[in-house]
Amino acid sequence: MSGPATSRYWQRNRRLIGALLGVWSVATFGVLFFARELMFQWLNWPFAFWFAAQGALLMYVAIIALYARLMNRADEQARQAPQAEAAPPGP
Repeated sequence: MSGPATSRYWQRNRRLIGALLGVWSVATFGVLFFARELMFQWLNWPFAFWFAAQGALLMYVAIIALYARLMNRADEQARQAPQAEAAPPGP
């Protein structure tokens, strides 16, 4: 894998990382910034506390799972691209 295919692969990877870092920063800092407005009871706990203690961890696991799934697909496409180019054209 070299040339334009490699460039597209890494460009897609960087965009995905940037988007997921944006989601991470909102999940981490956005909720803390607006914590006073999130003060309501949820399952007998203040919502801001629950999100900081449990919701953020679940969000991080979801971000990791999404990244792994999308990159596995991208890796598979990158592996198949040279094979498709090398195959002789059909009759």
